[in-house]
Formats: sequence, structure tokens, C-alpha cells
Amino acid sequence: PQKMTVQDVPGAFPTVDVPDHAHYTIGVVILIVGITGTLGNFLVIYAFCRSRSLQTPANTFIINLAISDFLMSITQSPVFFTNSLHKRWIFGEKG
Repeated sequence: PQKMTVQDVPGAFPTVDVPDHAHYTIGVVILIVGITGTLGNFLVIYAFCRSRSLQTPANTFIINLAISDFLMSITQSPVFFTNSLHKRWIFGEKG
């Protein structure tokens, strides 16, 4: 059996020619959203940990959302920002 790759299937991932300024604009927006998400969720986590009055069962759901969103912000924003600046996926097939 021969192993097929994405390159063997024509039209598997169609691409569109996008102007450079669109890549840079999306990269800047992703960077701003990532920084805002990281700082905002960090402040929510910090306030929850420092204040005993905020540590209620109902707020546990909110802090779980804040932790998940914080982790998404610090892991995904840099990757997408870097790819936008390079105008392509830079992490290879395995990435």
C-alpha cells in the first residue's frame, strides 16, 4: 500500500491569493486580542485567588472559563500572529 499525502490530492486545500496588508491586519488584531485575553483573564484569576468572598461555587465555573481562555490566549495567539507575519504556516507538516 502506498501512503498518500495532501500534496497527492489536487485541490485538497484550495488557497486564495490574499493581499499582504490583510495578513498584517489580521496578525495585529490577533496580537491585540491575545494580549487583552491574557491580561484580562490573568486579572480575573488573580482576583479570584486573592479574595475569599469571590470563592463561591458559582464563581468556580467562571474561574474555570478564565483559566481555559488564559491558556488559549497564551498558546494560540503567538502561533497565529507569527503565521500571519510570514503569510503561511511555518511549523511544517507535523506542526
